[in-house]
Amino acid sequence: MLILVGGLIQAAIPWRNAEGAWQVAALPITLQVPALLLTALVCGPRSSLLAAVGYLTLGLFQLPVFHSGGGTGYLLDPGFGYLAGFIPAGWLAGKLARQSGMDGLLKLTGTAMLGLLVIQLCGVVNLLLGALAGRWSEGLLSLLLRYSLAPLPSLLLLCCAVGLCALGLRRLLLLES
Repeated sequence: MLILVGGLIQAAIPWRNAEGAWQVAALPITLQVPALLLTALVCGPRSSLLAAVGYLTLGLFQLPVFHSGGGTGYLLDPGFGYLAGFIPAGWLAGKLARQSGMDGLLKLTGTAMLGLLVIQLCGVVNLLLGALAGRWSEGLLSLLLRYSLAPLPSLLLLCCAVGLCALGLRRLLLLES
């Protein structure tokens, strides 16, 4: 459920402009990846794996939960590799978060970043295989820029927020680490 809601919310950060007033700057991503990573860090590998599989299943069965809707046509979309990467990323981040000693902000943030790396690797492999098969009408470098490099700084920033939220939630829920 958290991933579904996260996919509907545009990510944003507060910052001070030149006059010193606070503003909200929209980031070029939604909160679905941070939602998956937060689920993994707080709920563990099984819950995040089930959440990722459920999210993909809903999207592939015509429910408009993906960025541009839903349906099996997404299997041939350049961005589907990133969505498919939710499954191993959620499991790995959840598994690592359940290890003993995972009670610090840096460790949880690092685990979130490792989950993000898995998502990025799955997406890049899909882009490369699609380019080799001639599936994309757009060039590989353009696709890598749009799907991997452009959103990466925002996602890395949100991994820090995920680590902070996970630390607070784990302490609130009295999760052992």
